[in-house]
Amino acid sequence: MRSYDVTVPLGPATHIWDDDPTPLIETLAHLDRGDAHTLTRIAMSSHSGTHVDAPAHFAPGGTTVDAIPAATLVGPALVIEHEGRAHITAADLDALGVDGSYERVLFKTANGRLWERDGFQRDFIALEMSAAASLIERGIALAGIDYLSIEPYDSPGNSVHRALLGAGVTVIEGLDLREVPPGEYLLVCAPLKLAGAEGAPARVFLLQP
Repeated sequence: MRSYDVTVPLGPATHIWDDDPTPLIETLAHLDRGDAHTLTRIAMSSHSGTHVDAPAHFAPGGTTVDAIPAATLVGPALVIEHEGRAHITAADLDALGVDGSYERVLFKTANGRLWERDGFQRDFIALEMSAAASLIERGIALAGIDYLSIEPYDSPGNSVHRALLGAGVTVIEGLDLREVPPGEYLLVCAPLKLAGAEGAPARVFLLQP
């Protein structure tokens, strides 16, 4: 079985959203310093690196990250490659064959190049509102994308997030799909089970027989 770890490493150099805090990984004790053990303290936004947006992020009364069913986070997924440089539309979904036969869809785009740059990049590719509406209409339960937001940077009113999360769609952001060919996979997404939180960093794998 071929396996892909599509998680970006978390640390001070991790790309973070414009005004989010930089992840802090502080060594409190270390064997190399003569301490009895090694111990690390971490501090970061719940939307750092590769992370899950639960419906509660924008939907009042929505599901929190600890309550997302495993059946949503683990199962068959389709990785599709959008080769254009414009945001993804409903027409693009039709052209790419997103017909609702897979409940989990991950978008591979030219965003992969952004991970090679320093710092947060605003010119990422994301979903336009028409694509979000189409995903909801087709019964998609989970959607993921290969940079820090599934919505364009300058999108007014967070309309894409509000639509997807309001419809109960779980979102994965910050995937690294550079080495993953388009196709069918088994998705294994494990966000931290933060009680009552609207999102959490996640370790995400794609498995292919």
